[in-house]
Amino acid sequence: MSQNFHCGRFVLNADRPLIMGIVNLGEDSFSGDGLRGDVAAAVAQARRLIEEGAHILDIGAESSRPGAHAVPAAQEIERLLPVIEGLRDSGVPLSIDTVKPEVMRAALSAGADMINDINALRAPGALAAVAASRAGVCLMHMQGEPATMQHDPHYDDVVVEVAEFLGERVAAAEAAGIPLNRIAVDPGFGFGKSLEHNIELLRRLDELVVPGLPLLVGMSRKSMLGLVTGRPAPERVHAGIAAHVLAVLRGARILRVHDVAATRDALAVVQAVEDY
Repeated sequence: MSQNFHCGRFVLNADRPLIMGIVNLGEDSFSGDGLRGDVAAAVAQARRLIEEGAHILDIGAESSRPGAHAVPAAQEIERLLPVIEGLRDSGVPLSIDTVKPEVMRAALSAGADMINDINALRAPGALAAVAASRAGVCLMHMQGEPATMQHDPHYDDVVVEVAEFLGERVAAAEAAGIPLNRIAVDPGFGFGKSLEHNIELLRRLDELVVPGLPLLVGMSRKSMLGLVTGRPAPERVHAGIAAHVLAVLRGARILRVHDVAATRDALAVVQAVEDY
């Protein structure tokens, strides 16, 4: 039976891995790809990512890197709405990376198809904002908050605790009126996790797979890859490909990446072997 992910105007088949291309409108970016609110540059980058093979665009206007500080909702909305307007006819779902219910409502009203929330819809009003729409949602695990999450993360068993949290948030979303076919989950690599926690999550990622809930992962250019390779963020493309291929082999179905073309080619090889 096909695994369909309902995402606003779109129904995506997640039987095979989907690529989510990152469009960062913020100024504060760990990977150096922040577009500082430049609408024309954001639209051009997004269309290039689609040409390279992105199935979804993930657009954000607030950094969630370790140590990041919040951006006012009005500034997020001001940056996001013109980009949503410029990409509504792009032919792929538009995901908005935000934790604020007021931003969610504004983006969904403007035509966004999905909310990607690192806070898993825990802010007051967030569940209702998504439930009132047809949008898909990704619920992510994060220990702490971006400003402090990497100070001293601790788990007795990171995989078990992440699975329990995601299960609770899926149940809360379903109780709020969001059907399961509109929900994806994300273990939150790098969000309140040490290198050891991240490696353990990737090693045992298959334990987080729940039939019918696409598993989204995002390790693109993250510090975990830098700690393994010793390379700065812009030079972590190859490490990211390896990490995401390992994730797909363990059940991941949506890959949130900066380097779409390289990811597409790697997945083509994996798929060729799987289909042989």
